[in-house]
Amino acid sequence: QVQLVESGGGSVQSGGSLRLSCTTSGLDARNYCGGWFRQAPGKEREWVAAINNDRPAEYIESVKGRFTISPDNAMNTLYLEMDSLKPEDTGIYYCAARSCRRAWWLRTAYAYWGQGTQVTVSS
Repeated sequence: QVQLVESGGGSVQSGGSLRLSCTTSGLDARNYCGGWFRQAPGKEREWVAAINNDRPAEYIESVKGRFTISPDNAMNTLYLEMDSLKPEDTGIYYCAARSCRRAWWLRTAYAYWGQGTQVTVSS
């Protein structure tokens, strides 16, 4: 059974930092690549960052230079380091896994999802 469990969300002030973790089980890390999405209140879920096995990590333009996605050495945990947080980064953050051959920016490419963790950034 595949499971993805996020943790590390919370409330911070603008300019602060958070580190999200996504612990996975039941996945073969050689065949799956991870990504992070977020959903703000009243908005659709959007892709934020993704790991690829044949190119550097990709990021949505609004988080470039502030967020860093990375796997651990054992490849069973995916992290999202978020620095210089802004109020517009507020939302529920989800980790997800897809076949590495599928498009990293498409929500429909991801077959497995976590339950989400809330991030709130106040001004």
